[in-house]
Amino acid sequence: MGKRLRRSRSICCCASPRSSHRTPHAIFSWYEEDVWTEVAKYLDGRSLVMLAVTCKWFHRIMMEDSVWKYACLRDLQVPDPGNVPFKWIELYSTAFDGSLTYMFRQQEKHIGIDWMRIGAFLFESPDALLTESLIESIKTPKEETTEKLFHKEGFCLVNSIKTGIWIADLQLVRCPVCDLDTCDGTMQTLDARHIELFLSEEYHSGIWDYYLLGSHNINKQADGASRGIFDLKHINDESTTDIFDYKTWVGKRIDWQPKTKITLHAVAVNTNLQENEGLQIKYHAMRAGKGGEVVSIRISQQLR
Repeated sequence: MGKRLRRSRSICCCASPRSSHRTPHAIFSWYEEDVWTEVAKYLDGRSLVMLAVTCKWFHRIMMEDSVWKYACLRDLQVPDPGNVPFKWIELYSTAFDGSLTYMFRQQEKHIGIDWMRIGAFLFESPDALLTESLIESIKTPKEETTEKLFHKEGFCLVNSIKTGIWIADLQLVRCPVCDLDTCDGTMQTLDARHIELFLSEEYHSGIWDYYLLGSHNINKQADGASRGIFDLKHINDESTTDIFDYKTWVGKRIDWQPKTKITLHAVAVNTNLQENEGLQIKYHAMRAGKGGEVVSIRISQQLR
């Protein structure tokens, strides 16, 4: 008696009874939007964009401003600064696309050699303290001119800071002109900018520019080149005072790699130096128009 042949069955996909009445154009609406909003919390910016281009349904969900706000604050590790005039996807892009201030401005004068993204911090008050001394906590005098502070204390106070999220980079740049008497030469710069700066037309058009706050020279051997930017309101916060615990983060004396420290309301950099004859230090700021708020700060140091 021969074997009984089994009748072959074709493989077919399962269909949810809940989606049987839906049109092809609405098939993705079977998913809960809240579920995908939750999934988005685990995706970086690149992944969010890749998911958004798959179809119109995902594009609508992934382009929600709340999704990009969460991603931006999460990746920058800063709290919510409140209302902002731009979309959060634009702020995310300007924070993470690798753009630097020297790419847009002074290209004819400076050539970028290397750079390091330090991170983000928050200005809650409009008052900043800029310093080249991180050895011990700073006591700010009440009645001193900026020039006196530069030469006497090694720091200065800047008012009218634009509050909100700031991005900090460490940049190594050099001037293509080799005569150090007429140019800045190779210098290391702590560069901080408000997160909205690159989205401003006045910045790109050159209407806003850097101006010199002050400069001075150290005419003796400098063991290290230090720079710090602090929200003056939080200068005595526990997290901020960690920066002044100098030995815990600057590295060993023979370690020549720059070391950085960033807290919620401050950022600092130190580079141990080999034998030298001193430093030239310059402080620059950029305002949003004449009499406007300060939107960018630079502290540059060059070996003499």
